[in-house]
Amino acid sequence: MNQVEIIARRILGWKLNRWDRWYDFESETFIPVSDFQPEQNLDHAMLIVEKLKEFGFTYTTNGVSEACFNDICETGETLAQAITNAAFTIADNSSIAEGWL
Repeated sequence: MNQVEIIARRILGWKLNRWDRWYDFESETFIPVSDFQPEQNLDHAMLIVEKLKEFGFTYTTNGVSEACFNDICETGETLAQAITNAAFTIADNSSIAEGWL
C-alpha cells in the first residue's frame, strides 16, 4: 500500500471497492482513486485534517510547508504535502493507531 491508500483506509475509513475506486460509507459515495490526490490538492488534504480533528487531534501549521497534529509534525514542499506526510506518520504508527482507529 502506498501513503494515500493507508490514509484512505486507516484515517478516512474508506474501503477499496474495485482496483480503481474507493467507497466512503459515511457519505455513501464512490471516489475514483485518481480523484483523491491529497499530496497535490489542498482541499483533499483538508478532508484528512477534518477527520483527524474528529478523532481529537489538534491541527497547527506554519501555513506554508509544515503541518502538525498534536506533537506529530511533518514538512513538505507544499502544505498539502505536509498534511499528507503528517497523516501518514499517524496512520502508519501502529502504537498510535491501535488506540484510536
